[in-house]
Amino acid sequence: MGLKECEIKLDSPINTYYSGQTINGTVTYQFDSPKKVRGIKIRFLGEAKTEWTETESKKNDATGKTEEERKEVSGHEEYFQISYYLLGGVNSGETELPAGSHTYPFTCALPPQLPSSFEGDLGYVRYTIKVTLDRPWKFDQDTKMAFTVISPVDLNNMEKAAEPFKLPMEKTFCCWCCASAPLSVIISVPVTGYVSGQSIPILAEIDNQSNVDVEKVKFQFRKHLAFHTTAPRLTKKDVKSIGELALGPFNKGEQRTIRQSLEIPPLPASNLQNCGIIDLHYDLYVVCEVAGFHTNLDGVIPITIGTIPLKNYTPQPPSSQSIDISTMPTQPVSPEGNQGGAVGWNVENGQLYPNLPPPTFAETNDHARTIKDKEDNEYTRLVGNQETFAPRYPVYTFQPSAPSMD
Repeated sequence: MGLKECEIKLDSPINTYYSGQTINGTVTYQFDSPKKVRGIKIRFLGEAKTEWTETESKKNDATGKTEEERKEVSGHEEYFQISYYLLGGVNSGETELPAGSHTYPFTCALPPQLPSSFEGDLGYVRYTIKVTLDRPWKFDQDTKMAFTVISPVDLNNMEKAAEPFKLPMEKTFCCWCCASAPLSVIISVPVTGYVSGQSIPILAEIDNQSNVDVEKVKFQFRKHLAFHTTAPRLTKKDVKSIGELALGPFNKGEQRTIRQSLEIPPLPASNLQNCGIIDLHYDLYVVCEVAGFHTNLDGVIPITIGTIPLKNYTPQPPSSQSIDISTMPTQPVSPEGNQGGAVGWNVENGQLYPNLPPPTFAETNDHARTIKDKEDNEYTRLVGNQETFAPRYPVYTFQPSAPSMD
């Protein structure tokens, strides 16, 4: 048989890095019999792809009928590709490796301006390592894995992220040519910038002086995506609900003030900066569903998701914590440093944020259908359970504030 196993092991136990850091690792082959090879090649690839099917209606000149034509459209960006031989070379002669274990170290410095890893239904930003056993006169044997790259997004550098937001909504209802007193709803959040692990505190002030019952006030934390192709330039948009809650009912004449919160799961940061074919932003959608045939009242609060939380905002802890995650061992460094030139979790202009807790890293719910692409085949091996790879994102856990002694 020859090749029994190929293991790719990285120095990060959760296979997660910031852009600009250096990856170190080893490739270990296990052979159960001697193996003739020309070399062992490793390739690091960072890229974004989008793809979907478009349907066009065209007239058939022969029949005069209108027919639908389906075609695949796609977009692609390559951020870096680094490859070299761990053993041998493209012009090397044949080498026989004896049965047993063979380990080869490798290293790769990630570029500093990479977009964060992302997996979606119509596209992805993905970083992979592929190791190829180059065999003379036979098919090459590939082993592939994906890893996560995080592009730091510091909410402290975004002025609007630290500002409160108030959404006032008001409506009157007509009945038999007579307008009612208004339904007034005010929704407030203390800031608009958050990180995964925090909750969005919601203050809802409902004053229903109208003659119509409010069945519920519903909140949806939404993710907005726009995927672009490159030639021709086409766009397809998608909106997904990440979390929901509902308050109510509120009867006519009723006045109430309610506080609630929505937890933020592991998510990629807003904008996917440095990616030109996938756009991403978040919002909090509010809709007041009223009884009868009247039009609902709705509005939107913009929300920004970062990787470094606001240092002057003290959030309340989420109502529950059920995430089982591993800590990413990373040493915060100055942006001027040569080793791992990314800004770490708590670094700004070379100065630490001493009061911010370090994040842990958790897998998102959105994962790849497969990390194999058109250049792979049925014989390409995947490391571990990576057929449905899911990126990991920073998650923060804040301790409750100490009670005041005044």
